[in-house]
Amino acid sequence: MRRIAPDRDRLLGVVAEVYREHGYEGASLSAIGEATGLGKGSLYHFFPGGKEEMARAVIAHIDGWFEDNVFAPLRDSTDPLAGIEQMLAETDSYFRSGRRVCLIGALALDDSRDLFAGQIRSYFGRWVTHLAGALARSGHRPGEASELAEEAVAAIQGALTLARAANDLDVFSRALRRLRTRLGVPAKT
Repeated sequence: MRRIAPDRDRLLGVVAEVYREHGYEGASLSAIGEATGLGKGSLYHFFPGGKEEMARAVIAHIDGWFEDNVFAPLRDSTDPLAGIEQMLAETDSYFRSGRRVCLIGALALDDSRDLFAGQIRSYFGRWVTHLAGALARSGHRPGEASELAEEAVAAIQGALTLARAANDLDVFSRALRRLRTRLGVPAKT
């Protein structure tokens, strides 16, 4: 019986979770195969470059999601505060209110970071740049907007780590509430 090829987005989502759980170095092809239900031959069919190509594709997939759901609203919204609110809401949703590790952040800390340095730098750089642009359009001076954007992205990343380390997901929720105030977004009612 012929096996139906998995949807690429779904496949990348499963591979991403394996990398989140085991890290880049710890994510063996066996673990990836077990999680995806694909043998090594099938994995190499989809990703001839092996584990590194898979990681690059996963990073690009995550980056694409953030482009559509976080960066574009920050950049393109006619109401910059609405774009910032969408960033906060989508970030909370994506990271499952602190339950999900930021894979790109984890790769930035991993020994393999040099393999993906350009993709990692681009992802975080665009996040800070687009948030700074929205903050500047909402009335912050450019220098202040850049510093505040950097502070906000660092707070999100730090809150993800601290929430997991403390086994207290409310850390992430509290950080987002403080960011909402710090960034000038009206409180949700």
